This record gives sequence, C-alpha cells and structure tokens, in this order.
Amino acid sequence: MAGTLVVALEQAVAAPFCTSRLADAGARVIKIERKGAGDFARGYDTAAHGESAYFIWLNRGKESVALDIKSGEDRALLLAMLERADVFIQNLLPGALEKLGLDSATLRERFPQLITCDITGYGADGPMRDAKAYDLLIQCESGLASVTGTPDGPGRVGVSVCDISTGMTAHAAICEALVERGRTGRGTGVSVAMFDTLADWMAVPLVFHEYANRHTPRVGLSHPNICPYGAYTCRDGEQIVISIQNEREWARFCDTVLSQPDLATDPRFDSNDSRNSNRGVLQPMIEAAFAARDRPDMLDLLARSMIAYGAVNDIAALSQHPQLDRTTIASPAGAFRMPAPPIRRSGGNPALGPSPGFDADGAAIRTEFGAMSRKDR
Repeated sequence: MAGTLVVALEQAVAAPFCTSRLADAGARVIKIERKGAGDFARGYDTAAHGESAYFIWLNRGKESVALDIKSGEDRALLLAMLERADVFIQNLLPGALEKLGLDSATLRERFPQLITCDITGYGADGPMRDAKAYDLLIQCESGLASVTGTPDGPGRVGVSVCDISTGMTAHAAICEALVERGRTGRGTGVSVAMFDTLADWMAVPLVFHEYANRHTPRVGLSHPNICPYGAYTCRDGEQIVISIQNEREWARFCDTVLSQPDLATDPRFDSNDSRNSNRGVLQPMIEAAFAARDRPDMLDLLARSMIAYGAVNDIAALSQHPQLDRTTIASPAGAFRMPAPPIRRSGGNPALGPSPGFDADGAAIRTEFGAMSRKDR
C-alpha cells in the first residue's frame, strides 16, 4: 500500500487496529488526536515503561497530529489532508461530524476519490444508535458472554475481541473499496458496527436457537457440539486440549490413546452425535487415559498418532513459545518486542514504523498541508 494516504480520526481500539494493519502494509497513516487530550488509549495503562501497551501495539507506523476540528484553521488543515487522501476512517459517535460538514457523505461529494469508513457501536440507525459501545458491553449485548465461560456463569473473552474483529472487518471493507475504486475511479463509503460484527460471529448459536430449539451451553474449555473436543488433565496436573473432527481420527484415538479400538464402532460412540449424547460415559474414559501420563509423554503420543492437540498455556509460556515470531516496535519510551504481523508477504514485509508521541508530527504536517489549507479559508 505504499503511496496510499490514510487519514484517521480515531481513538481506542477498533479503528486504530484497522489503520495499524494498513500501516503495516506500507500505507501512510496520519492519526488525528484531540488537542490537549489525545487518544484516550494512551492512558489505558503504563505497562510499557510508562506508556500504554494498547497504544504502542495499535499505533505503530503512524504519524500523530493534534487538531481541534471545531476550529476553522484546524478543520481547513483536515480538509487539505483529505483532498489528497485515499481513505478517511473515523470512529466518533454517530452524527458527531455532520454538524461540522465532515460526515462521510459530504466528504465524498467534495472529494469523489475518497473512500470513507465509519466505525460505530450499533450502526447509524436503529434504537441503540446513540448508545455507548465498549468491548465488554458488546460481548454481553451480542450474547457472546452467554456462551463463554463455565456452567457456573458467563465470562468475558480475555482480549478485546469485539474491537479487534470490528477493526479486521473494517480493514477488509477498505481493501475491497480500494479495489472497486481501481475499476470505477470513484471512492465509496463503508460502515462497520461492533454489534453487527459480533452478531455475525454468533450465527451458529443463533441458528441452533431459532431452528433447532437448542441452547448453546457454557462448557469452559470444551466444545458444545463436537466430542471429544476439550481440555483434559494429565498426571502432572498440566492440561492438553484435543480435537476429534472426523471418524478416522476417532478410530486412531481409540486405538492409540485409549487402547480400546472397539470403541470406534461402539454404537454409543460411532458418530459425533452419538458421542455427544453419551458424553457422561465417554468423558471418564478419556480423563483416565490422560491422568495416566505426564503432559510431555501424552503430547508425544498425540503427535505420533496424528491427533490434533494443543497445550493449555499461560502467558509466560506464550512468551517462550518456540513458534512465536517477534518484531520490534520503537516508541518514545524505547523499543518493545511484540508479536510479528500475521500476514507474511513473499517479497518480505515492509519495516514497521514507530509508535508516535502525542502530536509528534504536528509541525511537519502543518507545514506540508498548511499552504493548501490556507486556500480554503
């Protein structure tokens, strides 16, 4: 995306996640922060030598300029940037930009080449249009929390899954819009709501409810509809998750792990539906097999048997995981090792730029776009 200019009036997680991925691909991303306050994600924590881990992760490779878009001079500077921009993304409250003439429809009319992306909590219409939307609120409103956790109670997914998934969806929508503009020459507007994104992710539990009259239970580290698919404790107290996805794997599992090959054709267990119906009988057999071995021994057996497995790790184990690929992100507080971007390009990925200090690029951006903005006044 080298040569692509993205202007982002953004804060928190969803929109910055999206634009960080555009920056990873080589786009120039100018992040507009509120004068005096900045992106409030800067204050989420002080884990990174006094800086926010969230902010460093989500704002690598961007430039920062502080503007008061209610001011005529700063609004003119923003319009000067948008005259040259390919993409404008914002995640302010619905309607916040309309009174300033900066809403997406108005901007696209003024700048036909511009692609606009609006990220909201609940969309531009509907009864909850104006409701505040944060990650945990959407996890609960969408029903995600009701299928997450244990039988004792609902649980929160341990990372900002609503924000991240919304940012991923917005990123895909912007890439699609860039392809469309390559054919038509005109920009288009896209909008992504956090609630809509999670409602889409909740499609399977919703279909089970509406068409099969089946509730999706909270089962902790198990799967509500596939068996066996869950965590089992080994003799040393460590856990392993296994997943049996078809009858060939089930037969191998019965033979090599359970040492009971006849179970593969036992009518109580010869299909996923039958295993689900007889979990109460099957689970103790599997638990006993795992309890007889330490985790390293069981992991080796599962690998040799070509059974899908995963160790139940904590964050300390992730930090030392042999598969974890790292990158370094610079910031005003120093350099930090972070997980590398998950997209690998055959020609190599562009180098990741630093996470910017507040208004770090303000003077340069005002110089670059200032002459254009004065023409608008």
